[in-house]
Amino acid sequence: MRIAGPKHWHVRDYDETQARTLARETGLTAIVAGLMLARGLETSAAVARLLNPSFAHLHDPALMLGMGDAVARVLHAVDAGEPILIYGDYDVDGTTGTVVLRRVLQLLGARTSFHVPHRFTEGYGIRQDVLERAHAEGVKLVISVDCGIRAHEPLEWARSNGLDVIVTDHHLPDEAEGTPPAFAVLNANQRGCNYPDKHLAGVGVAFKLAHALLRARGREHLIKGFLKIVAIGTVADVAPLVGENRAIVSLGLADLPNATNMGLRALMEVAGCGDGRDMRCSDLGFRLGPRINAAGRMDAARAVVELFETNDPTEARRLAQHLDARNRERQVIQQQLTARALADYELSGDCSAVAVVAGIGWHRGVIGLVASKLAEKLGRPAVVISLDEDGTGHGSARSIEGYHLLDGLTSCADLFTSFGGHAQAAGLVIQRARIEELRRRLHEHASQRLTEADCQPTLHIDAELPAAALTLELAHELERLEPFGAQWPAPVFVTRSLRVVQEPRVLKERHLKLHLLGDDGRAHEALWWGGAETATATPRPGQRIELAHELEINTWRGEQRLQLIVKDIKKQ
Repeated sequence: MRIAGPKHWHVRDYDETQARTLARETGLTAIVAGLMLARGLETSAAVARLLNPSFAHLHDPALMLGMGDAVARVLHAVDAGEPILIYGDYDVDGTTGTVVLRRVLQLLGARTSFHVPHRFTEGYGIRQDVLERAHAEGVKLVISVDCGIRAHEPLEWARSNGLDVIVTDHHLPDEAEGTPPAFAVLNANQRGCNYPDKHLAGVGVAFKLAHALLRARGREHLIKGFLKIVAIGTVADVAPLVGENRAIVSLGLADLPNATNMGLRALMEVAGCGDGRDMRCSDLGFRLGPRINAAGRMDAARAVVELFETNDPTEARRLAQHLDARNRERQVIQQQLTARALADYELSGDCSAVAVVAGIGWHRGVIGLVASKLAEKLGRPAVVISLDEDGTGHGSARSIEGYHLLDGLTSCADLFTSFGGHAQAAGLVIQRARIEELRRRLHEHASQRLTEADCQPTLHIDAELPAAALTLELAHELERLEPFGAQWPAPVFVTRSLRVVQEPRVLKERHLKLHLLGDDGRAHEALWWGGAETATATPRPGQRIELAHELEINTWRGEQRLQLIVKDIKKQ
């Protein structure tokens, strides 16, 4: 099995004279000013905008193509008392968007119901049978959340039968088929849409519709209260934390301590987030998000909507504990299936440019997570397929930097029953007999576009720091750059000539704790998450190392200490 090679360290470059100038203009240290320059922020105005996210940074929802038609149709339904169905997706992006949109419609006096499909019995996307049932029950308007951009056939049926559908989605449209035949389509990525930000998550697009609706009815002041839920969905969907998303997440995080929603407070409690004070983006991504996602991965996702809609504290606690239990179950199954997929891949001897593995009965709720692990470990795109007994395969795919996954799948479009997604993540349905051809054609497509260097994981480093610069003061200044996430990661530095002074300690059989000494004579503690599993060779006492790391403040019993979070190690 070809495992991804050692990480290539790419140290960002910047002009030190320009950094000193920017530092004087902004009040930042030269180190952080240099970091800003290295990441493309070259003016004091750009830095100020990043450091001070505000509600004013959110774009006018009216700028989104189709918004005027969508708002007019929804308000007509509200005024006429027409039943409205919210058709959400089963992941955290879709469920949180469903919660936001349904609550706003209720505030406006709408008659609403919701449908969140079951991952295993219904699958992803809008289904015609659900639309038929809704139509028979008297629904006049359907609003999708995080799905629908490729649902041409079901939407054609809806149009032919007098059922209006408004699509809100952020997935990439099918360029060949064009815009789906809906009453209105809200998607910043559709052709002809000049909305300034193309990175909104599905919950973000639903939020823009909610914003426009509240504004139209003179209740725009209420929209800020929804940013907490929108922030959770945005981070958990790994949407880029730049532009509008950055403002959404920053404002949502700041408002979490003020949460009055019983379901949200119960979820924060079971996730160990307390009352929301001092929560960071990582808490949304690694504590709240996985528990919400676990509902759709392991069971029925409608439990998420029920959690956020309940006014009963006992029921809120029960539902939050249910999500917590499903998440723990997910963790076990994911670990087992990852080991199985890697073992099968190794046994196959496959060296294709795209790893394609399949197994009968593999848990469809975790195959996307397994694909991510395989892509990371193998240094190449990965497709993981769960096969039913009848030979139908449901697959999830994840890519690496530099390869547009959806383009690759599109080149094999005739092999799929259905597919869709993004540059980095996608889903598909395929028959077992076609998997070998998929492997061959994806290899052909990817091998023409990827080099060996592309398959070597790259660690982007913001700057080289001497040991003397590793201080609590610098760590506090870096906290001002929060929130960190996709396309705005936590700063990574490299420090050379550190010496290991004790035998590394293994924590929970997975992690490593290192004790290091800098060339300035100061001692440092470093924590390497997963280091016991991923380190090719554990550093030994007396060795000198080069350390790629983040700076973190560890608070224990009121005392703050600097802690280095290891990203990679090279021996000198």
